[in-house]
Amino acid sequence: MARVDIIMPQMGESIAEGTLSKWLKKVGDEVKRDEPIFEISTDKVDAEIPAPAAGVIAEILVKEGETVAVQTVVARLETEKGAPISKDDQPAPAAASPAPSAGKTGQPAAPQRESTPASAPSRQQHDAPAIAAPHSGNGNSFEDRVRTKSSPLVRKIAAEHGVNISSLQGSGVAGRVTKRDILGFIESGANAPAGAPSRPGFAAPSHPLPLPEAWPGDVVEPMTKMRALISDHMVASRHTSAHVTSFIEIDFTRVARIRAKKRAEFEAATGQKLTYMPFIIKAVTDGLKAFPIMNSSVAGTNVIYRKQMNIGIAVALDWGLIVPVIKRADDLSISGITRALNDLAARARAKKLSPEEVQEGTFTITNPGVFGSLMGTPIINQPQVAILGVGAIEKRPKVLTGADGEDVIAIRTCAYFSISFDHRVIDGAVADQFMAFLKKTIESFPETGL
Repeated sequence: MARVDIIMPQMGESIAEGTLSKWLKKVGDEVKRDEPIFEISTDKVDAEIPAPAAGVIAEILVKEGETVAVQTVVARLETEKGAPISKDDQPAPAAASPAPSAGKTGQPAAPQRESTPASAPSRQQHDAPAIAAPHSGNGNSFEDRVRTKSSPLVRKIAAEHGVNISSLQGSGVAGRVTKRDILGFIESGANAPAGAPSRPGFAAPSHPLPLPEAWPGDVVEPMTKMRALISDHMVASRHTSAHVTSFIEIDFTRVARIRAKKRAEFEAATGQKLTYMPFIIKAVTDGLKAFPIMNSSVAGTNVIYRKQMNIGIAVALDWGLIVPVIKRADDLSISGITRALNDLAARARAKKLSPEEVQEGTFTITNPGVFGSLMGTPIINQPQVAILGVGAIEKRPKVLTGADGEDVIAIRTCAYFSISFDHRVIDGAVADQFMAFLKKTIESFPETGL
């Protein structure tokens, strides 16, 4: 009999662990090669993982909801159809895991899995701040490498607050420091190493708020992995950037007329539905060229001006939110943007995105207007410095000046746009000029622009 190990994949260079969120198959099920067998959640993407070969599921070693290191064997596949599967091959609580802890000699200790795995800490453990741990190793052990291989956001926060990640014991696999760990450590008021840079104006709360308690009749449900990651990311963004939001109203009447006139021809030629969003994305890329600071990132006291214009589009899912990225959107026409946008949104909802398709965004657009929201104050998607919010595009009565100079009331198709920006590097005047540029571009969009 031949058996094939099914492993937790490496879904991106900076990702050291993943959560097995759902099994799509059970022990004894026959599967085809490349057929989805389980779903995972990481801090970058939700995805379905295909079978590496055809066969029968012989063992399931990791339960739903468990977080394990990449390359962990999560199941085994019997590649000979009809091979017997014993009861001993049911989910095993003592399966091997490549997420060891270092022993006294600095070598990986024998891997173990307990009923409450170290990679899935209890609420008390997860909410507790990371604690400084003695660190006398040479930095080359498995534990050292995994702990310091935190996400780029964690390393950014640590650098801004002068925290040495390698000196912390985190709640992630092999002590990996998570976003919640680094924020908890900072908020605890722990001192940074001597001589480390401090963040001006930052004051850790002296009295953390107590956790609320459930009352009789309440329903208590743990956050999904995706929801917990979104929570961490939003809190970290608020801690990192100096958020300011500005608003502007944009008249879409011209674009609405172009869209109505060209829609049938466009959809016949491309097979794609023409919405307002490609027009907005096109205006945004032009605006980023005119105001490069809007397409930047902050690295300590340096500003990185991105040459690529990779536009992230927030997509609402039934189970959370994901931001697929249109790479080099400034090189695309309206039809090219439409194809990329529709393709990414469809595959996001089907959990078919690859890690690369949700990474390296330089500017994000969120569209709560599709749900009827007039305006909002979105949180910046780190490590970007701005995010555009698009409100409902709808007909409104507006006061216009007629050809004879008299004011008239007309029906116009309008929307409120908001821009949340990082005031550390973007002045209010620049953000407002960027928004005025979007307004002018959209309101004068050329009919030949398709």
